[in-house]
Amino acid sequence: MVEKSHTAGWLPNVYEPLRHIGQKVADWFAPPSDASASDQCYDIDVELPGVKTEDVDVTVHNNSLTVRGEKRSQRQESGRSFFFSERQFGAFQRTFRLPEDADANSIEAAFDDGVLHLKVGKKKATKPQEKKIKITRN
Repeated sequence: MVEKSHTAGWLPNVYEPLRHIGQKVADWFAPPSDASASDQCYDIDVELPGVKTEDVDVTVHNNSLTVRGEKRSQRQESGRSFFFSERQFGAFQRTFRLPEDADANSIEAAFDDGVLHLKVGKKKATKPQEKKIKITRN
């Protein structure tokens, strides 16, 4: 007969700090960004220092704009002793939910000095038109 451990009740509490690691890892690799709007468009700037243009992918799907890619390490460590390393390398992803008036068909992207500039056009506002309804006799 196997006896139940009285410690089984506290095990979930031990793992509690680990539950948030996934989100912390995602935050760690999500590049910093700025977003603003004008009358004509939405502008999003994503900081990607050290990332090559060919290592970045921008997609739009279901009203979400996603920037993903990878910052590759080219470190040569032979004969070197590192005292510290604060640079981040690896895959990254950042997703932005687009507003209802964003035009997903008019997105432009440009890469300049380690910053990805995204311009999302706005749909033209349509004024409700009055329509006369013909009344027929029965």
